[in-house]
Amino acid sequence: MSRLTAEQLEALRRIDSPTVSNAIEEFKLRSLVEGYAGWELRCAFPEIGTTIGYAVTCTGDTTTTSRAGDRGLMRLWEALAAAPKPAVIVIKDIGSDRTRSCHMGEVMATTAKALGAVGCVSDGGLRDVAEVKALGGFQYFCPGFVVSHGYPLICEVNVPVTVAGLSVNAGDLLHGDVNGILTIPAEIAGKVADEAERIREAEREVLEFLRRPGLTIERLRAFQARFRH
Repeated sequence: MSRLTAEQLEALRRIDSPTVSNAIEEFKLRSLVEGYAGWELRCAFPEIGTTIGYAVTCTGDTTTTSRAGDRGLMRLWEALAAAPKPAVIVIKDIGSDRTRSCHMGEVMATTAKALGAVGCVSDGGLRDVAEVKALGGFQYFCPGFVVSHGYPLICEVNVPVTVAGLSVNAGDLLHGDVNGILTIPAEIAGKVADEAERIREAEREVLEFLRRPGLTIERLRAFQARFRH
């Protein structure tokens, strides 16, 4: 699978995720209700700005006491080390109590960052929020935070997962910010930044019109008629 250049990744990083979503729509590759996560995945550190990276996927369980065996962390670290960079770890919770799960904290986040990850996405809990924020440049997307790590276990690595309605395969390109997170289809990834700039220009024209004093329904109807096919 081809990867974007550093310049292409940086161009995408300068764009907010809703505009990227709008740009992807123009290529008509997927339904308008596919390719993005639901509202339960919240951006923990919005001040970081946009997070972009290639997915390293896994399943995890921290709440099933009967599971035994190797914790599986080394398999995850091996997959991360081998993955294209920047990388984003995506952890699907498969435990008995997702609301009390906890899949990453300061030690794991520090390890992940050292191996080239820029964030973690999980439909389970994360912790050590202040310490991970202090790392700098490492983002959390999750439903919330949990104080205890439970019985941490990484089960399968680089497998298809679905978190908050977002289907992710290993190697998928993820783009997220304070608005949420989505995948960028590989076949158009190199074209999305240019399309996003075209959309931005069109939106600037619309907003300039809407901000003029004296908006009326008649003026709005006439303006919208210009964009009908």
